[in-house]
Amino acid sequence: MALVSEDIASHPALRRHVQAQSRTLLQTYEANPRLASVFATQQRWLMAHIGLGLYFNREPDDHRKGLTSARFMDDICRHSVASRNTADAFLKEMLHYGFIRHLPIKYGRIRPFEPAAGTLETVAGWVMAHLKTLDSLDGGSRLAAFVAQPDVLAKLQPLVADGLLSSHAVREPRQTFSLFTWLDNGGIVMDWLMSGVDPDHADLDRIPTGVVSIGDFANWLKLSRTHLSRKLRDAEELGSIGWLGQRGHSVMWVSSEFYQEYMTAQAVKLAIIDAAFDNCFVSSGTAER
Repeated sequence: MALVSEDIASHPALRRHVQAQSRTLLQTYEANPRLASVFATQQRWLMAHIGLGLYFNREPDDHRKGLTSARFMDDICRHSVASRNTADAFLKEMLHYGFIRHLPIKYGRIRPFEPAAGTLETVAGWVMAHLKTLDSLDGGSRLAAFVAQPDVLAKLQPLVADGLLSSHAVREPRQTFSLFTWLDNGGIVMDWLMSGVDPDHADLDRIPTGVVSIGDFANWLKLSRTHLSRKLRDAEELGSIGWLGQRGHSVMWVSSEFYQEYMTAQAVKLAIIDAAFDNCFVSSGTAER
């Protein structure tokens, strides 16, 4: 049976393993910031999953049933993720930077897309980071099973996308988490903050992070310092972050409530991925936990 979010959230080792997961995702960001940023805001993250799901669920002999502009925008609107204009701009951005490309076929005016090889490698890496965390929680062999059958990504990813899109906890995150999910690279901001937290200090009301300088923080994230500072002030007004000394010149802390929001969100995401894995492997008898 797949792990459920409540069991994951209450696991005594979750904090340490999620910290390791966050650091892995930060390394992915450093390797390709522009591509990794696609998964770093709530809206773009969900749009990317919808696009990948359309591609993987395509008809082998009819790519009109795969990733096309019309089908992508229809799905974005059906799931209330973004407007048609936003979806169209996102698709054009992905094409401009080479994250997707046109297939060498046309159906009249329809030109289907496919993800570039580097995009699929990044998505596979994202999946593997989470499978490793799940294995760390129960001693399973998910990661080994996935690596042995990498083509299963085509079946796994659409199930993950469906799980994310149908999850109220994912679509309607709690207040501070929600604040950052709409910030450019907001997911990376939270991963950076939480990766610097010592899990042994996570029971404090104000938990120290590794962040001292907003400027250095913004530069590393390739964000506007003004925009980041504004979001941090909003979080500060909620009591979710603060400074152990002078603002902007001392170590930043996060509240225990914000830290728990982050951990809860990770547990929900991990449970969705584990359910998809279970559907692909365990239920079919091709892997053991």
